[in-house]
Amino acid sequence: MAEKEKKQNVRKPLHKIFTDIPNHYDLVNHLITWGLDKRWRKAAALKCLSKKPQRMLDLCCGTGDLALTVARLADYPIEIRGLDFSQPMLEIAAQKASSLKGKTIAFDQGDASKMPYENGHFDCVSNSFGFRNLTYNNPQSKEHLSEILRVLKPGGRLVVVESSQPRSSFVRFFYHLYMRYYVYWVGVIVSGNKPAYRYLSESTIKYYSPSELEKLLTGAGFREVNYYPMLFGASGVYEAIK
Repeated sequence: MAEKEKKQNVRKPLHKIFTDIPNHYDLVNHLITWGLDKRWRKAAALKCLSKKPQRMLDLCCGTGDLALTVARLADYPIEIRGLDFSQPMLEIAAQKASSLKGKTIAFDQGDASKMPYENGHFDCVSNSFGFRNLTYNNPQSKEHLSEILRVLKPGGRLVVVESSQPRSSFVRFFYHLYMRYYVYWVGVIVSGNKPAYRYLSESTIKYYSPSELEKLLTGAGFREVNYYPMLFGASGVYEAIK
């Protein structure tokens, strides 16, 4: 019982953070990346679509930008679902999706450790800058990865666009300064939420290197992991195959 309560207490702060910041979430993302987040999501969307999946899940979909990017780029029928635990985020995502015509896209509120989908339901699971929340200093990390594998078909792919650690120590030093000061203060000034952007900056600085994340994914059961760095390795797209 004590262990269960401990897990719940760890997760509650993140739930509160992503329930409190939706109104400023998109704007801050664009500001702190100088608009490059749109390009990075497009790269992830194209990677998702490269094998023409019929069913795709955007996990921790937030305000829906990656799911909507996939829907706009797909030139064939595809079923897209988004899952997130923040209802305010999902409401914004649904508003955005209402402008799409002729696309099958829906958003569900749920827990990434207990997804409401059948085994092997999806050809592709995607995640846009939320994988850190599932795996960084999270006692449910193994459960999250196990659930992703469960809902993927054999041969299905996990596609993640996430912050990374530049290989160059010189680039990494200035990248960490940028995250700790510019990103933190822009987030605080725009949103007024210090805990959210303290978490964002510190978790990004301390997050896994590409080799560490590859080890985490293969250890969880993925048979192959490919990494495509962007912006000197400050960000990257990961492709893991079940």
